[in-house]
Parts: sequence; C-alpha cells; structure tokens
Amino acid sequence: MKIVVIGGTGLIGSQVAAKLKVAGHEVVAASPNTGVNAVTGEGLAVALKGASVVVDVANSPSFADDAVLDFFVRAGRNLAAAEKGAGVSHHVALSVVGTERLLDSGYFRAKLAQEESIASSGIPWTLVRATQFFEFAGAIAGAATIDGVTRATSRAIQPVASADVAALVAEAALAAPLNGMVEIAGPEKMPVAELVRRYFESIGEPKDVLADDAAGYFGTIIDDRSLTPDAGARISEKRFGDWLAAQPKRAV
Repeated sequence: MKIVVIGGTGLIGSQVAAKLKVAGHEVVAASPNTGVNAVTGEGLAVALKGASVVVDVANSPSFADDAVLDFFVRAGRNLAAAEKGAGVSHHVALSVVGTERLLDSGYFRAKLAQEESIASSGIPWTLVRATQFFEFAGAIAGAATIDGVTRATSRAIQPVASADVAALVAEAALAAPLNGMVEIAGPEKMPVAELVRRYFESIGEPKDVLADDAAGYFGTIIDDRSLTPDAGARISEKRFGDWLAAQPKRAV
C-alpha cells in the first residue's frame, strides 16, 4: 500500500515513515525539502498518485496567529483537493489534546480549524491527538524563562514520548478510518513547573522555578484539564525521567 506522509522528514513524520516502511509499505516522505509543499500545492498531485492513505503530521513554521491559521487552512484545502483527485481513502492527521479547550491561543484556534476541515472534507479520516512531546520540554522551559527568571504554572501537563505518538499514528494509518479521534498521553501527570524544573536539572542547569499560574502555557492561561486527556486515551509506558536520562549529556 502506498502511504504519503506530509511532514515526513520532521520529528514525528520521519519516525512514522520508518515504521510504515518496516511494515512493508511504499512510503513517500513528503515535505518542502523533498519538493512537496501542502501550503502552495507544489508537488502534491505527483506525490499522491496511487496513494491509499495520507498522513499529515506537518506543523507551521510560524506560531504567529495569522500565519499559523493560514498554514493549516491552506494546507488542508490543498490536501483535500489532491486526495480527492488521487482517490485517497483515508486521511490521518496529528493534532493536540485539549485543542477545543485552549481557544485563547491562536495556535489552538488554527488546529481546531484544521480538525474541522478534515471532518467536513468528505474523505474518511482519523485524528490522533497527542499531549506535549518530551522533546518539547526545552521549548516549554525556555518560554517560561524571562530575564533569567523562570516562572511556570502549577497546572497539569501529561507529556509523551514522540516515538510512542509516531507508533500510534502509524497504527492508525494501517487501520480502518475512525471518522473520529483517538488520544495519547504519557503515564505521568505533573505540574508544568515540575516538568520545567526537571528539564533544567537534567541538562545541568538547575534553576529555581517559581510556581505562577498567571504564567500560563505560552501566554495562555490553563487549568488542570487544558492539556490532559479524556478517559479512554491511550496511555504510553515511557516515563519522562527515563527519557531525560537517555538523552546525550551536554559537553562541559
């Protein structure tokens, strides 16, 4: 079976593509640097010719409100048109747990627009919603630190290994469309402030992390439900501490 992975050279996409290839499928890892651009439509028709499944794990290069909305709306429109032309029978997309609960954020408004366009496209679909990747901990910690002072909310986060997300996305690509969504999260729920503290400690830069719920999540105020999954979510096994311990140590 031919499967096209949009964003196939990124963190999740490269892992999804590798898993599907190992399973014996013909995989096209599509991205702008391979000549396929979902936002402009460049290369889509050629890449999708003969494909049965499209997996979309691409992300916007800009998180500015207008830019991220434009990215997901245009990419979604172009993908739906190209998929109909190619006779694609299943569209799988990666989204974020809590999307509809974080609409004060322009990024999450854009993700919701993407989800809604997928559901209304007429192409059978599956959404995989994931919590924040372990690999994103550095960005969360960096955003929480301003002028050398680190403030992070005590509200909950339930991070997950990207490898576990990729495995579920690949599984969804080989299954029948749900015309619905499945969620995945890691096994540990913790305050964002704890995640930030543990991350800095793991890279040898321990910091005092001030618990401040006004700090929010990238500027958006959250509560304990905002970033955590609903009942019935897939809960992976890899723990944040084990992932941190396995990361290459920084040179002193």
